[in-house]
Amino acid sequence: MLRVGIVGFGFMGRMHYRCWKALEGVEVAAVCDADPQAFDDTNTNRGNIAGAEGGVDLSNVAIHADLGRMLAREQLDAVSITVPTYLHAESTVAALEAGLHVLCEKPMALDLAEGRRMIEAVERSRRVLQIGHCMRFWPEYVKAKEIVERGTYGRVIAATFQRLAATAARKAGGWFTDERRSGGMPLDLHIHDTDFVHYLFGMPRSVSSFGAPMPNGGLGHMATRYDYGDEKLVVAEGGWAMMPPFGFQMRFHIALERATLDFDLHREVKLRLSTAEGEASELKCEGGDGYSHEIAHFACRIGDRNVPAVITPEDAWNSLRILAAERESARLGREVRIDRFENEECRHAV
Repeated sequence: MLRVGIVGFGFMGRMHYRCWKALEGVEVAAVCDADPQAFDDTNTNRGNIAGAEGGVDLSNVAIHADLGRMLAREQLDAVSITVPTYLHAESTVAALEAGLHVLCEKPMALDLAEGRRMIEAVERSRRVLQIGHCMRFWPEYVKAKEIVERGTYGRVIAATFQRLAATAARKAGGWFTDERRSGGMPLDLHIHDTDFVHYLFGMPRSVSSFGAPMPNGGLGHMATRYDYGDEKLVVAEGGWAMMPPFGFQMRFHIALERATLDFDLHREVKLRLSTAEGEASELKCEGGDGYSHEIAHFACRIGDRNVPAVITPEDAWNSLRILAAERESARLGREVRIDRFENEECRHAV
């Protein structure tokens, strides 16, 4: 039996609870959150993706308000880290040093130096650290990667990714909208597509980004072109400056030489393939969502070290590097090379 703890019990902590409880051979043995209201079942619908709604039964789960105490008192094999971003590095390092495997929510950390500190803790502990970049596991994104890599429809001509939300208005005054604690919109929202672009195409040579600030500071919206030194156009747009009735949107379009792939989360036919022969068809994908698949993958990895990683700590750190270059490009108003963020003096960027 795999004994798991969850650190942080807001929307994402509840999402992880739901996913862990669905797996056989797993016991959610402990939950930790410093805020006693986190366990109030009347305040559970907090996110923009379904799956964490409704009450949870914690009657047989040890409740803690302090991570150190939970690590000292509970016999655990692994933890999900779902606390605010500024606590990711501290919480992850503590759990690794306690001998636990760690699934830490994205982004890896607020900056490259903290991310490197997490990687060094993995190397010392010889435990598994997986960062929760769930788009690498989202069924429609997984299918798109399979089709692109198979090459049946030729090379990619253009790929656009879009992710829009009303977070700034819905969560004003909370930690999400405080850049010192969340990293702001680029690290909280846009990095989903930055990481998937990285996963699909590899590390770009450079980025050209443009941003629009919010009235109270910080980027509310940004768009980036990723340069791979070839002819394809790869663009990702993200923003959380929408008004609450807008809700949430994530979608992509991938133009291949002989087909087009397009996905829209809220459309009845979510993933569609349109071919040069004039046919359009729905592509059937595996059920579930990226959260459930990433947690099932993590459980397999810590149970069998021969399971190849879909995302390594170095992968997550490199996605932070790309995002650091994007923010620098938006600030300067010009193209920025990724290799600028390999040097020691750039380690604190993001």
